[in-house]
Amino acid sequence: QVQLVESGGGLVQAGGSLRLSCAASGLTFSPYSMAWHRQAAGKEREFVATISWGGGSTRYADSVKGRFTISRDNDKNTVYLQMNTLKPEDTAIYYCSARDGAGTDYWGQGTQVTVSS
Repeated sequence: QVQLVESGGGLVQAGGSLRLSCAASGLTFSPYSMAWHRQAAGKEREFVATISWGGGSTRYADSVKGRFTISRDNDKNTVYLQMNTLKPEDTAIYYCSARDGAGTDYWGQGTQVTVSS
């Protein structure tokens, strides 16, 4: 059974930083890419960042470029999202996802990030 467990969310002031983690287990088809998405209250879920299996390829939403960094540690089956210079508009539930070699997507339960002004 595939499980993705996010952690690291919380309350931070504007301009601050947070580091999200997502630990994956049960993924049997490798390689798999991983990504972060977010969903603010009353809005649709949106893409934030993605990283390839080897970590050599990353892509970001324009709204977070230069502020967020996605990385992964395959030995720990964990993906990270370093978020710097946070803004109130970054407030959302952040979801981790993984896509296995068969093209199946898996999602975590999400972690709340709240940025106060």
